[in-house]
Amino acid sequence: MTAGISQVRKRSGSYSLRRSPLFAAAVIGASTTVMIGAAPAVIAAETQSKQWYLDAMRAEEIWKSATGEGIKIALIDSGVNASIPSLKGQVLKGLDATETDGTTNDYDGHGTTLAELIVGTGAGGGLKGLAPGAKIIPMRVADKEFEEKYKSNSLDNVNAIRAAADSDAKIINMSAGSQFLSHQEKEAVKYAGEKGKLIFAGVGNTGDKANKGLYPAKYPETVGVAASDREGNVAKYSDHGDFVDIAAPGNDIPGWCDETFTKYCDGNGGTSAATALASASAALIWSANPDWTANQVLRVMFESAGRSDDWKPGTVSNYLGHGIVRPNAAINRGIGKPGDPDVSPLTNERTTTGGSSDAGARTEGPAKDDDAASPPKSDGEDPGTDTANAAKDSGDDSQLGLILGGAALVAVLAGGAFAVLRRRRSA
Repeated sequence: MTAGISQVRKRSGSYSLRRSPLFAAAVIGASTTVMIGAAPAVIAAETQSKQWYLDAMRAEEIWKSATGEGIKIALIDSGVNASIPSLKGQVLKGLDATETDGTTNDYDGHGTTLAELIVGTGAGGGLKGLAPGAKIIPMRVADKEFEEKYKSNSLDNVNAIRAAADSDAKIINMSAGSQFLSHQEKEAVKYAGEKGKLIFAGVGNTGDKANKGLYPAKYPETVGVAASDREGNVAKYSDHGDFVDIAAPGNDIPGWCDETFTKYCDGNGGTSAATALASASAALIWSANPDWTANQVLRVMFESAGRSDDWKPGTVSNYLGHGIVRPNAAINRGIGKPGDPDVSPLTNERTTTGGSSDAGARTEGPAKDDDAASPPKSDGEDPGTDTANAAKDSGDDSQLGLILGGAALVAVLAGGAFAVLRRRRSA
């Protein structure tokens, strides 16, 4: 990544209150906070009760079968505060790719929130992670503000990705990115894919504005993650396009307000939080099936994802990808077949290591419909006009209208068309 590119790197979602307008779509509102203080039991009940997606995804049921044990996740972000109660014992030695102070301490709270969403124990009133048996390897990189202040290494993201590829992490989580393609970063991502890593990246939070999507989510070897809301709809801010591969909850998820780690804020975690939950879902499935390759884990994630009944078979949405993550369906209901360990479900091309394809572009893939691939137009019609009807089955993972089970409600943006077909990716 060149210095110019790194200067415009931005979060796929942000819990920091110090962000520029570029982050406005995903920044948490400052008006509602939960203080971490003298009454941990009360705080725990208040904070953890806001993790609505855990009940919707039937986390307690999943944890009887798998917790993510034995899976390590490289978290490329702002660092991690490993001293908070919920993360004690959950964070391994990592890398300061910024090359500033040699630590992986979190400088704004973003990375710590994501780490908790993945592996948090909930101790001390903290967040409960979806895969509490997994471990985090922090890889600290700089955002624009940090880089300008400390003159950090402009190739930090590239170095972090390569270090993660060479580590014993099976999964790489990247919830920050740039609108600009970087040859060095692209080669680093390709290298990680060739090493058999499963790479998740947030697609960005400008879907209701610029909607340009972010790299590394747009590279062929990465799984681009979109955000969904409580009802199973795509979040209005979530970027959309042929770079979206899967979706996960991103709305109404609490997170740390800033680097002081004194309080949580309420609001939208954006595609950052969604990426963390996608990584956690992969960790759960992989821990239940330790002999699988990254290709097989991802294929089962795709095949078990929540979709509406009238979602045309063999097609992929520009808004929700293959659907909304559903680890319980994969683990406890056996939905999804792992298939060939050496064929990438992203490209349908053969790989040599069981990781992502080393091809330069997604030249093969799901069916496409160029007309349907365009975003829906807003003509003042009723928001529910073209919304797919949600269906129920006796074994779905749904609660209070969130359809993560037998069918997924897939209204586009504020209320538009049924899930559209995605063009095949090129990068």
